[in-house]
Amino acid sequence: MRVIVATMLAGACLTTPALAKDRMGYQAIAAGDFTTAAKRIEAERRIFPDRPELMLNLAVAYARTGRTADARALYGDVLQRPVVAMDMPNGAVTSSHEVASRGLARLTMPETTLATR
Repeated sequence: MRVIVATMLAGACLTTPALAKDRMGYQAIAAGDFTTAAKRIEAERRIFPDRPELMLNLAVAYARTGRTADARALYGDVLQRPVVAMDMPNGAVTSSHEVASRGLARLTMPETTLATR
């Protein structure tokens, strides 16, 4: 199984151990440093371009830095590949397709919802 940050982690407050070994962007995303996460994950993807956990984490970083079209493309790429079981930070196991589908749904949701009378 593979470990992934997932889109739900984007707002979580976690301790961040040595970021130098953060090849999948996990600590950088958890710390809210999406620009650094994107740079690290892009470098790792040059070595492992087909790893869904890298694509999903990069999609989160792109979405949080305003690169919505790039995030959408990465989620779509994951959905075109075989399903991979992913270990989530909370201990749950879910599929790469489920994570990508949730990520796509978040991209289409409005940032804020206003209540009116």
